[in-house]
Amino acid sequence: MRRLLVLALAALVTTGIAAAGALEEPGVSGTTVLLGGTVPLSGEAAAFGTVGPGAKAYFDYVNSKGGVNGRKIEYRYYDDAYNPAQSVQLTRRLVEQDRVFAIFNAVGTANNLAIRDYLNAQKVPQLFVGDGSQALGGASARYPWTVGFLPSYRGEGAVLGRDIAAGRPRAKVAVLLENTELGKDMTRGLSRALAGRGPRVVASEPYELTSTDVVAQIARLKASGADTLMLFATPKFVIQAIVAAQKLAWKPQLYLASVSIEPTIMAIARANAPGLTRGARAIAFVKNPSDPVWRKDPTVALYRSILKRFAPGAKPTDVYHWYGMTVAWTMVDTLRRAGKSLTRAGVLRAARSLSTTANPFLLPGTRLRTSAADAFSVDTVYLYRYDNRQWVRTAGPFAAR
Repeated sequence: MRRLLVLALAALVTTGIAAAGALEEPGVSGTTVLLGGTVPLSGEAAAFGTVGPGAKAYFDYVNSKGGVNGRKIEYRYYDDAYNPAQSVQLTRRLVEQDRVFAIFNAVGTANNLAIRDYLNAQKVPQLFVGDGSQALGGASARYPWTVGFLPSYRGEGAVLGRDIAAGRPRAKVAVLLENTELGKDMTRGLSRALAGRGPRVVASEPYELTSTDVVAQIARLKASGADTLMLFATPKFVIQAIVAAQKLAWKPQLYLASVSIEPTIMAIARANAPGLTRGARAIAFVKNPSDPVWRKDPTVALYRSILKRFAPGAKPTDVYHWYGMTVAWTMVDTLRRAGKSLTRAGVLRAARSLSTTANPFLLPGTRLRTSAADAFSVDTVYLYRYDNRQWVRTAGPFAAR
């Protein structure tokens, strides 16, 4: 009897240690997994902020269907006002106080670069963040815990550059760029694609995140004699640039960064300068739920039903909501593939082995692909033209690397 009691006690101790070990992974319990991130609900890039509510609505929908591998997804996001210093402070709060399992869907180039060192040192997954910079996506050896979602900014600039070379072989190109890796990388990709092919960059003007406007930059770009204007900028400054060009009676061919082509943004720009916005060009990789071409698409119907139930009051026409769901779908798929014994290392392995065209929020055929050496998720993009009503597909798919 004494021997049986000893064995039973040993078994209980062993089970308790195993259970404690399973619960040591931050942000994970037997029934939940906690994700966190920062988005700009205020500030100069507040238009991007709805990616947070969009992602949360999708997670709530998944939870209503039973969650992932028996766990409900909790998603906590804070407003960093697009300020990298606030991103750092709030990310530390998420990791050290809220004890999140992973950082997910954080928005902004400078913001994600500001938190990258800390998260990699802590071995906290930094997953599917809103950035496509080479500094983030191309540094896997040094920062293995970081995985982006957006296509490569250099790749995006190259796709636009090749389009100019093919259709405007004598173009004189001017560039307005955000003075971060977003603007710099897109400009590098553009310049490489144009090199030796006829068109040339005749002027470029940077602006800072703290700038109040870009009127002076647009005036200098017009003075360069350029007939083509690249706006490698966030929505507020894209609108400012288009309005400024209109007031200066400058009518260049427009090319826009894909982060700023959301229909509401374009509607504001069109209202101020319809002659400029007509024929603008950009790349895209997600469906536009307001485009009549998708009116019978089952994913659009699902999207609308999710917003109605889990984010009442949200505008279905806001494509940043749609983008949030696009990224959330990928996070759910990654959690599912990471398995029931959820660990940070396991979810990182799953995030770095994407190879799928199944994400229904992406344009058909758009592939998500990552590896141990490559942290850019979106692998292919399409070229679109704005007809002052919708963005219309004109060519593609193109490699986004």
